[in-house]
Amino acid sequence: MKNFRVALILTISIVGYAFTAIAEDVNQPSGSGVTDYQIIAQKLDAARNGLLPETGSSIYSIDQQTIQNQPLGDFNPINDVLLQAPGVAQDSYGQLHVRGDHADLQYRLNGVILPEGITGFGQTLDTHFVSGVDLLTGALPAEYSYKTAGIVDITTKTAMENGARSSVLVGSNNTLEGNQEAFGSKGPFSYYISGTYDENDRGVEPPTKTEKAIHDQTYQNKEFGYFSYVLNPDNRLSVILGNSTNLFQIPNNPGQTQNFTLSGTPTYPSANLNENQSEHNTYEIVALQGAIGDKTDYQVSLFSRQSDVFFQPDPIGDLIYNGIASRVYDQSVTTGIQSDNAYHLNDAHTIRSGFNYSYEQARSNSFSGVFPADSTGAQTGDTPFSIPDNVTKAAQLAGFYLQDEWKAIEKLTINYGARFDYYTAYVTETQIEPRLGAIYDLTPQTKLHAGYARNFTPPDTQFIAPADIQKFQNTTGQLPTSQSSNVVPEKDNYFDAGVVQEIEKGFNVGVDAYYKQARDLLDEGQFGQALILGPFNYDKGRVKGIEFTADYKKGDFSSYANLAISKAEGKGLASGQYNFGADEQTFIANNWVHLDHDQTYTGSAGVAYKLYDVTYSGDLLYGSGLRDGFANTGHLPFYTQVNLGVAHSFDLGTLGPLDAKLSVINLLDNIYEIRNGTGIGVFAPQYGPGRGFFLALSKPF
Repeated sequence: MKNFRVALILTISIVGYAFTAIAEDVNQPSGSGVTDYQIIAQKLDAARNGLLPETGSSIYSIDQQTIQNQPLGDFNPINDVLLQAPGVAQDSYGQLHVRGDHADLQYRLNGVILPEGITGFGQTLDTHFVSGVDLLTGALPAEYSYKTAGIVDITTKTAMENGARSSVLVGSNNTLEGNQEAFGSKGPFSYYISGTYDENDRGVEPPTKTEKAIHDQTYQNKEFGYFSYVLNPDNRLSVILGNSTNLFQIPNNPGQTQNFTLSGTPTYPSANLNENQSEHNTYEIVALQGAIGDKTDYQVSLFSRQSDVFFQPDPIGDLIYNGIASRVYDQSVTTGIQSDNAYHLNDAHTIRSGFNYSYEQARSNSFSGVFPADSTGAQTGDTPFSIPDNVTKAAQLAGFYLQDEWKAIEKLTINYGARFDYYTAYVTETQIEPRLGAIYDLTPQTKLHAGYARNFTPPDTQFIAPADIQKFQNTTGQLPTSQSSNVVPEKDNYFDAGVVQEIEKGFNVGVDAYYKQARDLLDEGQFGQALILGPFNYDKGRVKGIEFTADYKKGDFSSYANLAISKAEGKGLASGQYNFGADEQTFIANNWVHLDHDQTYTGSAGVAYKLYDVTYSGDLLYGSGLRDGFANTGHLPFYTQVNLGVAHSFDLGTLGPLDAKLSVINLLDNIYEIRNGTGIGVFAPQYGPGRGFFLALSKPF
């Protein structure tokens, strides 16, 4: 492994010099056209931004400088970057929960929907290619649907100059991460390419509070490419290609009690288990974007995503400890089209319309070893046998929207409209969704916003249940009950209102309140060994909360702070009942219960200051604890995590600059428990990181 690391570092350096040569070749004289095409690209970027309305909802923007100011900079995973936004609570395995919803985030690249994939332990997107990210929450306008807790709209890096950059991160947990970027333009063509490799000994949050996890290595690589060709001064064709491949060992929890008896294997220490999971995602986007005359902006995109997860159990250990050893392979392939248009009717009205359509083919294949059992699930024999369980399902999703951004008076902008959505998979449902939002400039320093949205959230097809749960009756793999209803889309009414106040130039504060009332509230849980989440519906749900934000920038000093208070509850089970015991079903039917990801208080803060060419930065996370216990009636203890960074750019003379950053993650070494293995849909304990030290070096060419 040591030789491999040395080879990787050498490869990064060689590739860096190769890309430098490419960039220099691309930068050969081409007259004034390069500058002209850059101006056209900037104009087209502005036209693409014109497709977005004044929303009346909440927008939290994180620019590239803010990302760099975080202690790990662009080596910070994208989910950790988003944790610094208001109302974003962390969960195990990199999951994020915004405003009391389970995940329910829609990712967009340059305004184009990135279809849902099969998520597991790893991240599909890489922070290195992010130029900026906007998190939209609240009562969203009509062009947004399906995933409505938050829209993560990522603007990717593009090439406004020619060059390359090589970066490497080393540190605790045997971390070695390398990234190579290359970018350039010639005439109407420009490109940006990024590749990242990462290996470390803490790929998954371990189930024990130990400095070194057992069996927790990960190997990950991510590739990204953005290619753009300016067809003429008003139109541009762009292509996005992305890939991620992640391999994980599943960490072990030593000293566990054996629950089942396997013939020929009287003992098998839980520290010796060998479970593994591999995840692969690729995505492709082709977009034609531009303007028609002076009044119309448009973008038409074709997109595709392929996703698969393969879980390999320990065939002996899983039988002994869990009574079932499931080899699971899930795959999803989605293709679709999206169109967004804006017609600037006059100074008072901008009419926006668009449509989307996607087709998904989802497949789940599992092969499970189990023991014979009686009707209560008690083991009756020590010789296992296998049960295959395969299912294939197609899903279609289509929507159309029409809305008007109306400048009613100088200080008041109203965005009103509606959309129609169609979904078919295990069920077929449609919905018309009115949307209304308004922004009012009470004073030059005070901006009010309010909105209402009717939302429609389909379940993730690739996560829906096994084909036949009856196959597992009278085995040690049988589910608590055989009752099952189809998972259906969530329908909700969402209300949001807030105010942003500029105290003085560079100093802003804000407060935002929201309330959601839902039917068939969607939630997800890990109900088996593989980290492939299973969706289910509560009969009804309610979510409410309030967020406080503040930011201050002056010269080389910047800071921010956020605090969110939230309560998310559900009542009654409308689907997925087979995952719940009879006592829990009865309790949920008669009581409002907290959702497992409900965290009452969530906070974040950060500060950065540049002094004598050295940038000092720090950020903080705070949480009052996710839910645990029977029917989520308890909650875990509160936690805090403090991270620090120091960055400086060294002048190497003829070799050019070298950027260096030293970071400390979890400075106080407060190893907190994210999950304790109890609660609805929680399979195992997970702990946050211990104190870690990291050094990042970055060299432009």
